[in-house]
Amino acid sequence: MANFSRSVSARFSTAVGAAAVAALLLSGCSDAEPQTNQSPVSGGTLVYATGDAEPSCLDPHVGGNYPQALVSTQYLEPLVSLNKEGEIIPWLATDWKESDDGLSWTITVRDDVKFTDGTKLNAKAVQANIEHLKDPATGSSTGFLALEKVTGTEIVDEYTIRVNLSEPDSALLESLSQPWLAIQSPKALQRSKEENCQSPVGTGPFKVANWDKQESITLVRNEDYNSPPADAGHKGPAYLKKITWRFIPDSASRYAALQSGQVDVIDNVQPDTINAARDNESIEHLNAPRPGASNRIELNSGKPPFNDPLVREAFIHSANVNAGISGLFFDTAERSYSPLSSVEELGYSNPDLFTYDPEEANRLLDKAGWDQRDEQGYRVKDGKRLSLEFPVSTNQSIPAEISLFEQIQATAKKVGFDVNLELLDLSGWYGALAANNYDLVSAPYTKVGPDVLRILYHSDGIKPAPSGYFANLSQLDDPKLDKLLTAAGQETDPERRAELYEQAQQIILNGHYILPLYDQQNHFLYRSHVKGFRTLPTVSTPTFYDTWLSQ
Repeated sequence: MANFSRSVSARFSTAVGAAAVAALLLSGCSDAEPQTNQSPVSGGTLVYATGDAEPSCLDPHVGGNYPQALVSTQYLEPLVSLNKEGEIIPWLATDWKESDDGLSWTITVRDDVKFTDGTKLNAKAVQANIEHLKDPATGSSTGFLALEKVTGTEIVDEYTIRVNLSEPDSALLESLSQPWLAIQSPKALQRSKEENCQSPVGTGPFKVANWDKQESITLVRNEDYNSPPADAGHKGPAYLKKITWRFIPDSASRYAALQSGQVDVIDNVQPDTINAARDNESIEHLNAPRPGASNRIELNSGKPPFNDPLVREAFIHSANVNAGISGLFFDTAERSYSPLSSVEELGYSNPDLFTYDPEEANRLLDKAGWDQRDEQGYRVKDGKRLSLEFPVSTNQSIPAEISLFEQIQATAKKVGFDVNLELLDLSGWYGALAANNYDLVSAPYTKVGPDVLRILYHSDGIKPAPSGYFANLSQLDDPKLDKLLTAAGQETDPERRAELYEQAQQIILNGHYILPLYDQQNHFLYRSHVKGFRTLPTVSTPTFYDTWLSQ
């Protein structure tokens, strides 16, 4: 089992004292920015250019994808966060305690915080948010799945809420740290879904001033801000006066805008761009791989041909992944052999399962009955070609990744797989999945902690969430795996939890249900006058609360 530096047992702390909170608030260094003798400057506008898909809704409760998390981190805040060691730390919540039977958590929130519409943060506000996430009419996916075990809430007093569960949930605090479960004004949530999507109301250091569709979002400073997370670098309002959040889909155009000074920060950076920027002294690089699952290709085992484990294993051995990564990613990505990201300390790897071995792939296909080839060299069985549908979201896969898929397509062809790569926008991609019109799919999924395995591989995940999205895209249905994931989700003993998750990952890998590629790539380039820029240790979204612009 892979060992990483973040503490396992620290995640299960059930309370944090006021003295510890104060000490963390006074810690000043960000993850991305070294200490400097310059003093922070208040004011100025930062221009951020994203290559991710423009959200269709700025409320991350609705759906719950990464583009929503990127921008909503600036204006919405969750109950808790993580520090760099992976420990749960305070944010809007000051204290939390699990019941002896594990069937409830009692959470206390700050008594001095208001939403930007003037509504007070209190227990009823938290209750309204949990109800909003669990209401099918909201259309939540990520937040809904994270709160699957929540059966209801009780108000203990004005600032204390009890969250009741159907069974113990060892990942609840990790889930609550995510931007998709951030707390919004209960008054604003009473508006229409369309109005709330246009301008969610939070407690964050910025607020939504304007959204010019397909162009930009304007965020302005919350002058009354007083609720930074416990690891923030300062107190009080943000340094920046405004953020202009621009949508520039083309990678080359984003980098050109950064070079010319039209923008200050860009995301979704191409490997060749990172390589080129290394020699530019005015540009800095921040690599912040996402937690949760690795970037991987899911093999749809719910229908032919991948309902046959021999065909799944043959495809795995037909894919020359390492050569593709080496040639396309310029040392910006490292091959993964695990279902989990390298930032997850409970990740289990087995490189021996993922060797490029065309001879073995051919042997396995012959054994599976695909022992004939047509005139184009593709395998056939009972008159049917061994064809695979592979829808690819151009909003989620950078060009280098699409090129990697094309190389996999080419090496798989040599052993007789006919891989049909279909490039789709995000809406079309979701449609292909909903129609079960796929055999292979690359589907990034970000969630704090190893509980992401339950979301992705428990058979319950084959059933769609209210949004219509189902997370178990490999359609893995294994009672033994279900039992392990359920037990791990209830287990708070660190060693036993690690054992259960390792056994679960062995089933996923040994069954050849996935082809791991690398960590979910999260590269940022920013101009050197941008100071104090970091990403949150939760899901690696950028936070500009501590950021300032040097003269």
